[in-house]
Amino acid sequence: MTGLRNIIGQHDLDEVLQERNKINDLLRESIVNSTMAWGLEVQRFEMKDVELPEAMQQVMAMQAEAIREKRARIIKAEAELEASLKLSAAAAQMMANPAALELRRMQMISEVGAENNSTTVLMIPSDFVSLSHTLDKYLQQRNAESAAQKP
Repeated sequence: MTGLRNIIGQHDLDEVLQERNKINDLLRESIVNSTMAWGLEVQRFEMKDVELPEAMQQVMAMQAEAIREKRARIIKAEAELEASLKLSAAAAQMMANPAALELRRMQMISEVGAENNSTTVLMIPSDFVSLSHTLDKYLQQRNAESAAQKP
């Protein structure tokens, strides 16, 4: 019984459930080694049903859940990496051809309009944003100069 507990305790719950044959082989080998000194030969061994204490079941279930969550996070991170690489490639492609950016903008407006909602899209070219930023800096500098000239 102790050998059974030791061997099962070395494996995750997923392994106990999925790799029963592997665990059967390990148990058979352990039993063969124990009974050989008595002159007994074990020809076949099979684990049919294992009853684990509830505390051990809970611990194994928590470990299995943590492993599943880890796998899910890794898959999500890999998908985000792949998406970022594709977005970077698309951005580089659009930078090489400004007409592609305008076509994408038109497609986006068309998609928003097809949803039958009340969203209003106002497209402002990025040149206007840069211009307003430059104008703001210029006005701040001018105000600072006029404030410095006043006695």
